[in-house]
Amino acid sequence: MSSLPRRAKLQVQGVVSKDEFSSFSELSSASEEDDKEDSSWEPQKKVSRSRKQLAPKESKPKRMPRVKKNTPQISDGSEAVVKEELNSSVAIADTALEDRKNKLDTVETPKTAKRKRKCSAQAHSAQRTKKLKADEETSKATNVEGESNSSETPSTSTVWGGTCKKEENEDDFTFGQSPLKKMKTETCPQGQPVKFPANANNTKEEVEMNWDIVQVLSERTNVEPWVCANAIRLFNDDNTIPFIIRYRKELINNLDADSLREVQQTLEELRAVVKKVHNTIQKIKKEGKMSECLLKALLNCKTFEELEHVSAPYKTGSKGTKAQRARQLGLEGAARTLLEKPGELNLLSYIRPDVKGLSTLQDIETGVQHILADMIAKDKDTLDFIRKLCQNRHVSIQSSLAKVSSKKVNEKDVDKFLLYQHFSCNIRTIHHHQILAINRGENLKILTVKVDISDGVKNEFCRWCIQNRWRPRSFARPELMKILHNSLDDSFKRLIYPLLCREFRAKLTSDAEKESVMMFGRNLRQLLLTSPVPGRTLMGVDPGYKHGCKLAIISPTSQILHTDVVYLHCGQGFREAEKIKRLLLNFNCSTVVIGNGTACRETEAYFADLIMKNYFAPLDVVYCIVSEAGASIYSVSPEANKEMPGLDPNLRSAVSIARRVQDPLAELVKIEPKHIGVGMYQHDVSQTLLKATLDSVVEECVSFVGVDINICSEVLLRHIAGLNANRAKNIIEWREKNGPFINREQLKKVKGLGPKSFQQCAGFIRINQDYIRTFCSQQTESSGQIQGVAVTSLADVEVTNEKQGKKKSKTAVNILLKPNPLDQTCIHPESYDIAMRFLSSIGGTLCEIGKPEMQQKINSFLEKEGIEKTAERLQTTVHTLQVIIDGLSQPESFDFRTDFDKPDFKRSIVCLEDLQVGTVLTGRVENATLFGIFVDIGVGKAGLIPIRNVTEAKLSKTKKRRSLGLGPGEKVEVQVLNIDISRSRITLDLIRVL
Repeated sequence: MSSLPRRAKLQVQGVVSKDEFSSFSELSSASEEDDKEDSSWEPQKKVSRSRKQLAPKESKPKRMPRVKKNTPQISDGSEAVVKEELNSSVAIADTALEDRKNKLDTVETPKTAKRKRKCSAQAHSAQRTKKLKADEETSKATNVEGESNSSETPSTSTVWGGTCKKEENEDDFTFGQSPLKKMKTETCPQGQPVKFPANANNTKEEVEMNWDIVQVLSERTNVEPWVCANAIRLFNDDNTIPFIIRYRKELINNLDADSLREVQQTLEELRAVVKKVHNTIQKIKKEGKMSECLLKALLNCKTFEELEHVSAPYKTGSKGTKAQRARQLGLEGAARTLLEKPGELNLLSYIRPDVKGLSTLQDIETGVQHILADMIAKDKDTLDFIRKLCQNRHVSIQSSLAKVSSKKVNEKDVDKFLLYQHFSCNIRTIHHHQILAINRGENLKILTVKVDISDGVKNEFCRWCIQNRWRPRSFARPELMKILHNSLDDSFKRLIYPLLCREFRAKLTSDAEKESVMMFGRNLRQLLLTSPVPGRTLMGVDPGYKHGCKLAIISPTSQILHTDVVYLHCGQGFREAEKIKRLLLNFNCSTVVIGNGTACRETEAYFADLIMKNYFAPLDVVYCIVSEAGASIYSVSPEANKEMPGLDPNLRSAVSIARRVQDPLAELVKIEPKHIGVGMYQHDVSQTLLKATLDSVVEECVSFVGVDINICSEVLLRHIAGLNANRAKNIIEWREKNGPFINREQLKKVKGLGPKSFQQCAGFIRINQDYIRTFCSQQTESSGQIQGVAVTSLADVEVTNEKQGKKKSKTAVNILLKPNPLDQTCIHPESYDIAMRFLSSIGGTLCEIGKPEMQQKINSFLEKEGIEKTAERLQTTVHTLQVIIDGLSQPESFDFRTDFDKPDFKRSIVCLEDLQVGTVLTGRVENATLFGIFVDIGVGKAGLIPIRNVTEAKLSKTKKRRSLGLGPGEKVEVQVLNIDISRSRITLDLIRVL
């Protein structure tokens, strides 16, 4: 992939984003006074009207071919991307962009140019004042970027010559002085060159708020602002997490996948808030209830709870709040006078005997009190003070047994929540799993929950309000001060305290759900990356009692060799042993895989007894236990029916169990992640968040392992970054029709696979060179041609017979039908030019990729030159060069999963009754939760290592690990601390990680 299109794209985006950020920063600082807010709001309405006029024109594709005339150096592959950027950003008033548009006017029709100038004039006149400030900020930001990026290119793509015209705003992403950790406080500490979406809708939502989305995102995720700014731009450009993590490391300061996923999810939450605020504003305006104060309060909202608090009185069908009813009686003037000029306030003048609510002095005082309470509860400074006060004081969450729980709820369910029937904990120290447990008990009507804020907080809050924020501007009579005191009490008790409770509960629940989902994701990642056991013939056993144990024997290539049913637990065990022995000998199978479901312990004991008696001689048979979670659901799915047509669903489960050991990743991706069973409280968390996270983890694992596109299944292919079910199907159909892919460039010929999809998926797709050489030699011997083109191994040959009937937009570039050894590596096609120059520098050739000679040449060269100096000479980043070095060094068919442990193969069994306190055992982690680690120690019941016993000192520092904490599949040495046979509970202590 050429770097020229990417550079052109970066420049266009850079020009647009400067003005967006400048107008955004103006709004952030314009919320101090009402008159400023008013002046900043009106131009926004004008901008939105000008956008509506431009909207129909944006959808017309007629204008862009003229852009192509002015930029002949941009290739076809990226023209659509540049076109999209220009179209979506036409409403932004930016000086540099207008200059470019003026140049384009010369080649447009007079009618189009006239219409364009008219719309530009409207947008320009609406934002003339803001544009002057924006130009100053843009020039400053450009200077900062220019100084820090003069010796460094922001893309991992190849370096171009002078064919692409340079523009004023050269760089699209934020960089510090170095792609290392020290970036975060240097050059761009506040993410100065922040870029916002070119997408008009998202930009509009973010620009209209009174807070900086980058700053809020940074505060919530604990990630540097400049990294957040770059992440926003990357996600807006439809980049996937695996692609960013591997090929754009320098832009995200080496963030790991989980942290980047958290940034993405938080960004989506903030945008959802922005969207809901925008819709609420439009709705209230339509009803004619909008005021300056309300608008300011809405634009300050950062969470759904704040928005609900502000907008609740204005919902359709609401009878109105007490404050609204008092305002309708005309008492708002009296409330404001009490604060501003209390000496002039005469409440008796508001008495109207014939009007309900104004008939007595007491009614008027109550009405004024309600208005003041409402003003206090919706004041941003007041709410900020009380929130900060609560952070520094003791605030606890308490749960107790509900009074009606014993009548309606099962006694066993009540016993489950014994720990939380008299529970109290500070909200700053409570654990995530405790929050989820309390919430579950509350939903089941077993527990009642409340947030306790001490009286000291209320007293200090009222004192601060009287002395500072809500102090009358002149002397107020005692009766008026009494109204003010009552207003503060009423506001805190009736409005502010419930708001704080909702906020605390929502924040605790949100954090607990996120941590639970992240824990599920980490467990799933470790399970998917379990080391495969290739090259073995396996017997899968799905245990059962009445319906027998289902057997399936699969070949080393996962082909089904034989299926059968045996009845081991119905008094026929000895007779069935002969059948099992015969099957194992016939297929030379020495490994048995047993599912951990019903009758697992009995089946394990059966095989262990036969192995101990050496019954299967001369075979040395071993067995292992594997989780069968999700196997039953998969066996009746359409995918299983398509893959194993005509096979009984019960036997499909046995096949799935065997394949989970042979290649865990390829088999587990067929099952919906939430059915795999390695989570905690997975049914209590947001199912949308859970699905999005788990799908992202699966995509990350499949992409990082990589797939051989010529032999992989459609199910596996659809989980590659940048692909989906439809694109995967098209790739398989193309492969079946045209034969195997010779190189990665041929992917561009697949229907529905555009430049962006190719960019995202290309680095994760492998093409086995031995397979291609065999295929090419066979084709050469038989016909000498492939697809109408002569095959040669030395000359670059172009495809001449394009498929007919393609869409006009899918006119592929000339694709070389020549195997490229780099296609078997993790090196991205956009970096092939850099890789070739690096190879020539070290004196290597493509034939040496993955061989020891290549490793020696790379090591000797880097010892002399150093990786940083080499990267600078090749005009690329250190991260990109490291990917190239890894790709050239790793042997063909390299799989990083082999660095981790394989399943435990056993020959004997231990019973729960055999255990004693103090016994040291070896086990394998089955599941990790927030309160402890469940370990399978081979006794049929997993033991629990409390989280307090898992310390950093006990974790291996030398062995390569998949994560910082323990996760499924890791082998550990444990000591038995306690055994409760009646409750089948085993408490363990972690000795070390093996």
